[in-house]
Amino acid sequence: MNQEKLKAAARRLFVPNYAAAAIVLERGRGCRVWDGAGSEYLDFGAGISVNSLGHCNAGVTQAVTNQAAALNHVSNLYYNRPSIALAEKLLGACFAERVFFCNSGSEANEAAIKLARKFSSLHHANHKREIVTFSGAFHGRTLAALTATANPAYQEGFGPLPGGFVSCAFNDFAAAEKTIGAKTCAVMVEPVQGESGIHPAAPGFLGHLRNLCDRHNALLVVDEIQCGLGRTGNLFAHQWPGPGGGGDITPDIMTLAKALGGGLPIGAMLATARAAEALQPGSHGSTFGGNPVACAAACAVFDQINDDALLQKVRRQGGALAEFLRDTGRRHGLFAEVRGRGLMLGAQLTAAHAGRAADLMECCRRHGILTLAAGKDVLRLLPPLNLGDAELEEGMSRIARAAEDFAREVAA
Repeated sequence: MNQEKLKAAARRLFVPNYAAAAIVLERGRGCRVWDGAGSEYLDFGAGISVNSLGHCNAGVTQAVTNQAAALNHVSNLYYNRPSIALAEKLLGACFAERVFFCNSGSEANEAAIKLARKFSSLHHANHKREIVTFSGAFHGRTLAALTATANPAYQEGFGPLPGGFVSCAFNDFAAAEKTIGAKTCAVMVEPVQGESGIHPAAPGFLGHLRNLCDRHNALLVVDEIQCGLGRTGNLFAHQWPGPGGGGDITPDIMTLAKALGGGLPIGAMLATARAAEALQPGSHGSTFGGNPVACAAACAVFDQINDDALLQKVRRQGGALAEFLRDTGRRHGLFAEVRGRGLMLGAQLTAAHAGRAADLMECCRRHGILTLAAGKDVLRLLPPLNLGDAELEEGMSRIARAAEDFAREVAA
């Protein structure tokens, strides 16, 4: 079946909830992908931060191949080696003492929401069930995670939504102090917001939330589904020291997904032992959670990302890419601001180009580089973390040509 027939079949067969680009990708290697017509692209979106080690990473592919030949699935009625190995790796690298495996970021956040409510039901009065989230957040597409997202554009038509969620302005210290109180059982926050346009937590804000949670006996939940596992140049985004970082804050719960499987579906909710005790047998579960093949892939991913040299490179390359975007923006009057950390960057379009992020994305694609948008006004870049310096230079060159063409088209 040729490319046009494949695209026509997709439009006929799929629920129309995605606005996919008009290409069919056939194969990938590292940071490059090819469509069925033979066109090559640099992938600076990494499957929305999923392919953190690029496409068909040799270590991940080998781990998946070996495990698929040995044991595919056993359910949670039994233990399996890869899930135990992955648990040891993750828990050994962070504050948490227990982990629950699932299949996606939405499921990980659902588990965090249920754990927070269950914990509060066991330790606090009935009125203490509210979960505070923040404007600009994105926590997933299931009903509870969607309600936590607090964005009417995502929620429209899906009501009635679950109760018990309160939204607060992000990075507003006074608003947080006013909103978090006696009814709060948990505060859920992304250390770097992704979908709303790459907005890092303000200096000291995560520490402020930790103090408020301690004051009001609430759990602090960090959603690192997009910003975690090396994306910002630290293994976990809440560990960033200094201005804008969490420094030495310790959450009660952390959620991971996206990059964890290197392309395979897996999510994880990590928690302190005290919090985790609330989920006893029968209280929560996942048929596919802890799948041996997905966990084997995640072990291979984690071993490669949990490396100081790689994380230092992410910080260095992220700085170079951010400066390139600022320079490109100045040259063409294109970007008002460039935000982010490491290889998680968002370039905010100027008012003159407002609403045209998708057009800029398409222009980039025509120049052989796949990018992302965050809303209608932000070009989002999430390249693979093992991106080579030559590939970074090539990618910046393609973006520069795309930006020049885009500016010329707008002027015309």
